[in-house]
Amino acid sequence: METQEMERYRPEFEEEEDPDQWEGAMRSEPPLYDSLPEAAVNFIQEMEQAFSEKGWMARSRDFEYRPQQQTMAKEVARALALQKPVVIEAGTGVGKSLAYLIPSVLHAMRHKRKAVISTHTINLQEQLMSKDLPLVRKVLPAEYQEFKAVLLKGRSNYLCTRRMGRSLGQQGELFTTGEQTELRRIAAWAKSTPDGTLSDLDFTPTPAVWAQVCSEQGICTGRTCGPDSGCFYQAAKRRLNEADVVVVNHTLFFTLLSSSENMGAEGAGFLYPNDFLIMDEAHTLESIAAKQLGLNLSQAGLRFDLQRLFNPRTGKGLLALAKSKSGEEEVTNAMQMMDEFFWDVQHACKFSTAGREFRVRQPGLVNDTLSDHLTAITQRLRFLTDDKTLNEGIQPELLDLSRRMLEARAAVDEFLSVRGKDRVYWVERSGVDGRNTSLHGAPINVADLLREIFFNGQKACVLTSATFGAGEPNLGYFRKRVGAERSRAIELGSPFDYTKQMTLYLVKQMPEPSHPNYEAALEAHIERFCLESKGRAFVLFTSYRLMESIAARMSKFFAKQRWELLVQGKGKPRHQLLAEFKEDVSSVLFGTESFWTGVDVPGEALSNVMITRLPFAVPDHPLTAARLESIEDRGGNPFMEYSVPEAILKLRQGIGRLIRNQKDKGIAVILDNRVLTKHYGKQFLKALPNAPRVII
Repeated sequence: METQEMERYRPEFEEEEDPDQWEGAMRSEPPLYDSLPEAAVNFIQEMEQAFSEKGWMARSRDFEYRPQQQTMAKEVARALALQKPVVIEAGTGVGKSLAYLIPSVLHAMRHKRKAVISTHTINLQEQLMSKDLPLVRKVLPAEYQEFKAVLLKGRSNYLCTRRMGRSLGQQGELFTTGEQTELRRIAAWAKSTPDGTLSDLDFTPTPAVWAQVCSEQGICTGRTCGPDSGCFYQAAKRRLNEADVVVVNHTLFFTLLSSSENMGAEGAGFLYPNDFLIMDEAHTLESIAAKQLGLNLSQAGLRFDLQRLFNPRTGKGLLALAKSKSGEEEVTNAMQMMDEFFWDVQHACKFSTAGREFRVRQPGLVNDTLSDHLTAITQRLRFLTDDKTLNEGIQPELLDLSRRMLEARAAVDEFLSVRGKDRVYWVERSGVDGRNTSLHGAPINVADLLREIFFNGQKACVLTSATFGAGEPNLGYFRKRVGAERSRAIELGSPFDYTKQMTLYLVKQMPEPSHPNYEAALEAHIERFCLESKGRAFVLFTSYRLMESIAARMSKFFAKQRWELLVQGKGKPRHQLLAEFKEDVSSVLFGTESFWTGVDVPGEALSNVMITRLPFAVPDHPLTAARLESIEDRGGNPFMEYSVPEAILKLRQGIGRLIRNQKDKGIAVILDNRVLTKHYGKQFLKALPNAPRVII
């Protein structure tokens, strides 16, 4: 989208629309018990008792009766009993994990069905396994306490001991001296690790080594890696056969779904026959689905696969092991042509000065000078795998890389032809000086795809999150985006008393960002509110440039107060910044995108959350621009239908960092006067917690 076209969608130019006109508003949901079978009523009533003040949950010393949690457990029981989907927004503090885990475990064991629990990240997976499921085991009746739960990660996280053994035997041809040392460290670790996954490894292996020893589709199979092989991935898969609960993450869920023959088939389940699905943190569903159901081919990724075959610099690789000089030559030529191809692609794109993406609208961006080389390599690898004299262990490795070359060629072909219906294509540059180029394609609207997967047929599916709603009736915005228009929707408030725990400050006297005094005004307000909370603050930005500028301006102030200023992007990873923030109670953290969501800092360390600007997404990203265009093409209002609700959801998530338990108290500050001066501002305020508001 050209710059002048984008201006149509920028919030500064949209202030006359009625924010109360929400397309896709849903009618009120029917009562919980209307026309239900007796078995469903019994299950719902059982959950009502379990989460009552004297129910099963009261066996836990930390239990506090929360009517919202009780209601959620009943709604989950209803969905499971009727084999229907439901969308549940459960505010912070509801305790939604236990509210869906307890009915899920009972339903799985009683009906011999697998409960698939999908979370947003591997960290959340591990939290369910180490904290929540052990608590479920304690409070359930004795006959259900022996349920089996298995955590499954993406297969590349697991060590395949058969591949490792083969790599050890062929290390001279495959690895450099330093890589051989690393391989032997992995082999030593393999003797003591309980699950053989990367998270248990005490160092980070280089990709070149790990790629030769991890589980790979087509190489690490139930037939090749039998029960006695010691393969950790196949051992995890065998545990799945007996599991009542399978915990995955969203990315893995879609990876497994796309390889399932039963995808979307009525009554077939999602990943396993007749299973049911609980998707936590489901507000990320649309973005993850678009990525996983799309096209992604990077220069770095393709180079990595080619170097597994042969690395001209080191002379190592599978083709060196196979003693195929012609194959080595073909890979060398392909790598040279690959770099030229991606160079042509990047220079055919008119990136803006600071832009990382360029949308491709017409076919034939560049000539396809790469596909013939990928085809030649594929043919060479097939010829080698037919050679009966070849080391048997090399054959599956070559077949796997042959498959990857075919997939890469198909991606190049689709991208250059721009032939996908209702899809958007773009080029992205990343890395140092933008040297890595990648090709992308994604469906503009995933609602039709997701509707078929999740919401058609008799399949139980629970989507839950703390933030679905954007101020519209019955979670209509989220339901429309993911194809859940006809699904039941439940909104549960937070048990926290925001009237006593939080004060919301709205700053009206703020100049526009283009005003020469804007940064000085922002600095003054940040200083004022940090003094009020004695540090202990998150300051959330929508711009890295602005964050760095304000951090530089305020460094002396924070030094004078003896409060450590932690700034995202200054060399420390996110988890380390969070750890230091929690440990140093008076510290202040400046953060951008990743600190608006998924951050949990209960207690006095976080007593102040400041929002510098409303988090409108500037429509520079091709996928965002295409979604806005799609709405406009059908006669809708892109700003009110997409930009506003997306920004409201993100604002709710940012403000939601503040109050994390019943004892937390603090202030939230919005340093953007548009919530008070623009017509759409009241929609933002309507969606925020019911806390006392002070306008200054």
